[in-house]
Amino acid sequence: MVLLNENERIDQLYSNQIQIIQSSDVFSFSLDAVLLAHFAEVSRKDSTKIVDLCAGNGAVGMFVSQKTRGHIYQIELQERLADMAERSIELNHLGQQIEVKQLDLIKTFDYLEKDSIDTVLCNPPYFPNTPDSSRNPNPYLAIARHEITTDLDDILEITSGLLKMKGKTFFVHRPDRLPEILSKMVNHRLAPKKIQFVYPKEGKEANMVLIEAIKDGNAAGIRIMPPIVVYGANDEYTQSVHEIVYGN
Repeated sequence: MVLLNENERIDQLYSNQIQIIQSSDVFSFSLDAVLLAHFAEVSRKDSTKIVDLCAGNGAVGMFVSQKTRGHIYQIELQERLADMAERSIELNHLGQQIEVKQLDLIKTFDYLEKDSIDTVLCNPPYFPNTPDSSRNPNPYLAIARHEITTDLDDILEITSGLLKMKGKTFFVHRPDRLPEILSKMVNHRLAPKKIQFVYPKEGKEANMVLIEAIKDGNAAGIRIMPPIVVYGANDEYTQSVHEIVYGN
């Protein structure tokens, strides 16, 4: 029996039956985590090694666990979120496949060897930490959403260092930072290969972008995938998103 702390609840991604311990007080996964896990391509082999950086309460790694027999390492700075992830792993009986390490991102190589990972997943803080930033007063949410304890350069440096040659990384981020993301990926030996924009509705601007990159990959040949539109005219999920969230 997994114990819940005050103001915690259990939510479920019905398409794969994974249950996640959530709390609006500190962190709750949202559609970006679900879409990142769906977008990510991982080998099913037992020998596959996957890292989920900025793991939060562990949602992305746990969703991806249903696509592979490989081992998943989750790196999360905040102790309370790492604890929630560990209890969700226990809840889903995934202790043999997933392990959580609560540490600062810059200490990742104290725990994992360089050039040893097949796939890196990341749902990072989206917003730069600038003097004029309007940060959430909740410190848990501020760290999850703003580059307070890490930034894009640090995350991409760790990502590139972890990956084997030709290993893949999958990110979800904000479209307004796409030029910066692509430029910095290239600076860190990560060749962008696929981009997929996510739109809240038809006729609206994209509010998410999914990116695949390959370490030391060929710089040519980037592909723009068909768009994902989240809501239809009736304000309900479109068929494609409904299938991602609830299954066929």
